[in-house]
Amino acid sequence: MNVAGAEAHLLIVDDDERIRTLLQKFLIRNGFYVSAARDAAHARRLLEGLDFDLIVLDVMMPGEDGVSFCRALREARNIPILLLTARGETENRIAGLEAGADDYLPKPFEPKELLLRINAILRRVPVTAAADEAPKFLSLGPLRYDIERGELWAEDRPVRLTATEAQLMRIFSTRLGEVVSRAALIEDLARGGTETQERAVDVQITRLRRKLEADPKQPRYLQTVRGAGYMLAPD
Repeated sequence: MNVAGAEAHLLIVDDDERIRTLLQKFLIRNGFYVSAARDAAHARRLLEGLDFDLIVLDVMMPGEDGVSFCRALREARNIPILLLTARGETENRIAGLEAGADDYLPKPFEPKELLLRINAILRRVPVTAAADEAPKFLSLGPLRYDIERGELWAEDRPVRLTATEAQLMRIFSTRLGEVVSRAALIEDLARGGTETQERAVDVQITRLRRKLEADPKQPRYLQTVRGAGYMLAPD
């Protein structure tokens, strides 16, 4: 679903973990839903299961570079793309635009300028009616999670989620394959109106696992990454 403004779901693709994390936190603080990928291959996996309103794509990446990935995306999809690169020469800007990018921002840049460019691109994108889009699901063994509706299903039976569990699923589904720290979960839950603490997050994760996992003590889908946080890893 293409939307203008802060309800959009963005995908950040950058091999620099520091930049990736800083951009993700900055854009989340400005109201966006944000997922992140470390390279083109990781981004492709996220694109298989999620719809995005805009991709912020670094040009200089190991493996498939951003211009090549942009060209491949443009052949199959119509997602707006903003390229980031340390190379600001005219020929490189032209190469990126010829590959199908909507805009081009050389590094280093001010985060506020990135925000302004993202909003400008989104304002230019035609709004697509949600009814015309096929629903997207995450597969969790015998369960499926409807990302758009925020609903968990076991075959044709809905699985009841508490308000906090539903918030957690929304957070994790926008950051598939990414480790989400307890601190980030607390911050995101607070933005959704739920005040909580680290210990309370652990309790909520345990309760959510009882609904997602065949064996909650050995979780397959909602994984603990020791010393870092939690990660949702669907089929």
